[in-house]
Order: sequence, then structure tokens, then C-alpha cells
Amino acid sequence: MHDETSLWRESGLRLSGFGHYYPRLLLENGSADDPAGNAVDEAVIGRLDVRSRHVADEDETPAYMAVRAAHSALEQAGVTPDELDLVIVSNWTDRQFVPEWAPHTAHLLGADRALAFDVCGACTGFVHGVQTAAAYFGTHSTWRHALVVSSERFSRRVRPGSKGELIVGDAAGAAVLSRGAEPDAGLWDSLLISDGSGRETVTAHPPNGWIKSSRELVSIAAASHADLAARMLARSGVTMDEIDWVVPHPGTGQLHAAVRERLSIPQERFVTNYEIRANTGSASVPIVLSEMARDGRLKAGDLCYTPTVGSGWYYGGLLFRV
Repeated sequence: MHDETSLWRESGLRLSGFGHYYPRLLLENGSADDPAGNAVDEAVIGRLDVRSRHVADEDETPAYMAVRAAHSALEQAGVTPDELDLVIVSNWTDRQFVPEWAPHTAHLLGADRALAFDVCGACTGFVHGVQTAAAYFGTHSTWRHALVVSSERFSRRVRPGSKGELIVGDAAGAAVLSRGAEPDAGLWDSLLISDGSGRETVTAHPPNGWIKSSRELVSIAAASHADLAARMLARSGVTMDEIDWVVPHPGTGQLHAAVRERLSIPQERFVTNYEIRANTGSASVPIVLSEMARDGRLKAGDLCYTPTVGSGWYYGGLLFRV
């Protein structure tokens, strides 16, 4: 937290492959589906700018979705499951139950020799997973490959019939972290910050576990984004203008606009799939990176920054060169 230099720039670690999975059921939001909502909805969500969202069936568990995203990431990385040394799954939407999802995911993949465990951090879970994996590489010199999968069923954490139900979706996104980055490429930095004074910003309490946001969510999140960017850019010695792609956890359309304005990020470099996939929790960042890798937008040499915020209160991001 207090280290003012990039954590991983000399580590030789790289994000070598990405994958994603979307549930079979795709729901369309019609223009007539935009309810007025309450005062919090107006402050946090604003107008309905999600056109479609995926909702998982009962058999599309976090492990089921994680395995399918993982296979795609492993294929792109040229890594087989039995080569994995570590499997980390981020999930908060089904976290109230045990056993954890990561050991089951690793077993279904055939990665039985890998250490596997879950992390949370709510919507910052992908950042949490990659940072944790990178730290493990530092203490296991023979390890070569780690898999980080974010698998969420966000549709289960919203009150049925609410406006919030229309802006969240289910998905899994995966990334392979490997040794062997070329000089000046690979993972440069990661930073994850916790602030317990903001614990009531976003909550999901029993018995239903439905998410509840504070009216101040957008302003708190925008301030967190600004603090994160200032810290990470200073640590890495780059400016926002030098970053090719900003791939944030989307949150809401209101938050997008606030962050772009606060940090002066051109819209063409600020990439989400929020309008067609909705807010998919910790899966939001890796599914976009996977889509970008597959459609050719993400090219060798591109510098990417992935800022996220999440209940806790957490905020954090990754900086890496493809």
C-alpha cells in the first residue's frame, strides 16, 4: 500500500490468455421497461441504458460458467489444465455457501495438481485475484501458470421487479497469468485499497441478500477512481494519455459518465460492454478483455488500465502491457 513504485514491472509476468462465458438465456430490455424507480435509483442508475443481459439457469453454476471461460483462456494462452499451478475464483454473488467454488472448478478442469481457492472483494474480485496470483509467483519460483476466473450470478442479488434487476447480468471471465513476459511488457502494477469507513456504500444483507446502494454511491465511487488513478499513474510514471484502453468495472451508466469526466478519459478509449451485458460484478473486466482480444481490438503493445470499485469499500486496478 505504501510502496510508491510499480509492483510487478520487473516480474516477467504476463496475462497470456483471456476467455469468457455468457449464460444461454439472453433477456432484452425494451424501451418500455424503464421504470422511474426511487430516489436512490435516480441517483445511482439514472436512465436505463442496458439493452440486454444474460441470466444463468440453475445448472449454470459459478463453477460451470468458470470452467467454460477457463477453457477459452487456456486455449488462447496455449496452456493445458495440468500445467496450472494455481486456480483462483472470484465470486461474491454465491459466497454465503460452502464449499468454495475454486477447488470444484479446478477439478472439473482437470487441474488437480493446482492449489485452488476463492477470493471476494465484491466487484474488485478480478483485481484481487490477479494481485494474489502475482504474489504467489513471488514465493514459488518454479510456478509457471495461474488461472484467475471471475464467475458471478448477479441476477440473484437484486430485488425482483426493481430497476436494479434490469442493469445486472450473469457471466464468467478468465485470464491466465504466466511467466515469460518480454521486456517492458506484461503486468506492470496492481493496487487494491480497502476503506472500511465506506462499508455501507453497497450492502447485501440477509435474509434475501438483495443489493442495496447508498445515494452517494456515484460520488464515492468517482472519488475512489480518482484516487486510484493518481496513485497508480504516479507509481508507474505514465499519464492517462499514454494508456490505450481503460477497461473499468462498469457499475452504472451514471458512474461511467462521472469517471470519464473526472479523469478526462476519451470515450473511445473507455471500454465496457455494459449496454449489452449489464453489470456482471467481478466478471465485468475479464469478459471485456476477452471480447477485445477475440475481435482484434487488443493488440500487442497496448497499455491497459482496469479500475474497479466494490462493496467493502474496495477500489483497485491493474496496469499491464499486452
